[in-house]
Amino acid sequence: MHLLYRSASARAAALAVCLATTASGDALSVVKPETVGLSAKRLERLTAMLKADVEKGRIPGAVMLIERRGKLAYFETFGMRDKAKAAPMTKDAIFRIYSMTKPFTSVAAMMLAEEGKFRLNDPVAKLLPALAGLKVGIEKPGPEGGAPTVEQVAATRQPTVQDLLRHTSGFTYGVFGRGAVKTLYNQARVGSGEDTNEQLVEKLGKLPLMFQPGTTWEYSHSTDVLGRLVEVASGMSLDQFFQERIFTPLAMKDSGFSVPAEKIERLAQTGPHPETGAVERVLDVTKPPKYHSGGGGGVSTTLDYLRFCKMMLNGGELDGVRLLGRKTVELMTSDHLGPINGPSFLPGAGYGFGLGFAVRTEPGGPASPGSVGEYYWGGFAGTYFWIDPKEKLIAIFMIQAPSQQAYYPSLLKMLVDQAVVD
Repeated sequence: MHLLYRSASARAAALAVCLATTASGDALSVVKPETVGLSAKRLERLTAMLKADVEKGRIPGAVMLIERRGKLAYFETFGMRDKAKAAPMTKDAIFRIYSMTKPFTSVAAMMLAEEGKFRLNDPVAKLLPALAGLKVGIEKPGPEGGAPTVEQVAATRQPTVQDLLRHTSGFTYGVFGRGAVKTLYNQARVGSGEDTNEQLVEKLGKLPLMFQPGTTWEYSHSTDVLGRLVEVASGMSLDQFFQERIFTPLAMKDSGFSVPAEKIERLAQTGPHPETGAVERVLDVTKPPKYHSGGGGGVSTTLDYLRFCKMMLNGGELDGVRLLGRKTVELMTSDHLGPINGPSFLPGAGYGFGLGFAVRTEPGGPASPGSVGEYYWGGFAGTYFWIDPKEKLIAIFMIQAPSQQAYYPSLLKMLVDQAVVD
């Protein structure tokens, strides 16, 4: 919204109370935390922690946002957007969000499912024939203690669209952990930026699955495959679908797969690793990529991502624009795993996984406060968000520090939820 004041003193007074300014010049009101059941004094603990971590060199800079009951109650910047250039962090900074792209892709797929383009229980190969007849790789000890070998056996069933959405397809990532199937992924350069989504799927069609579909949660290229499925079902490239069907309708002005030249000076950069001193490496997003990774290639701002989260919290609608039906959002944010677990189950105790998000299933168990039904995800460079429907709360944290991605989630959950006082 635009706020107009007749005098400089009036503007200054208003700014001191509640303004956060976006790149476009629009002003976004920040309310007093107590008006939405949060304690300003307790939120000072969050502020102090992030300021201290910047001073200690744990992170170069950060943006933290909290919205409750539809009102922005906390929106602060810390440290540097680009430490090498001594450029302070800004509220409109653009971040590489990596796996926080996955929710975009999952929403895109569910929009198409709502249109009847496919069913969630359809085999993926129905739309992507390159994935027909997938087999499962069973690791066997190598002869005389040599390198393990892979025996390929028939799959008990083929992976479905639902399997892609909940990471039970049997696909994997080659870069996390070790194993004979993962080695095959690395040798084939699965997920290389040199490939299109179509070429990625062609590679996967020639490789074995790591697990029988539907039996194991394994964080994987499933969402990248889902991105290709969106392309085939819609007749659009993934970046075009995102732009036309999600970003433009939701007024997400700074989201995409790359940062245009006129916005490069708003791109947040990494700093030195806090232990080694080496600059942390991240994706080059300064030019349009060949590979539109639905699992990890996106860029966004804190305010853009807030609009996406608000749409989800509102049951698929924002400002008169509806992307999804309420029942579809309920389906996406329900646990789809039950007893299914896996060797790399990242959400941890007390969490399951829905269609694109980790979902809290227990009040106890997790090492942080929260509500049953809240859902979240994060990204490789340390970005993180969660939505708590019970508390009507959205929290978004943006950094560019891959070494810190595992450090902040439970800490942030504690420092935000301890400020809920109503």
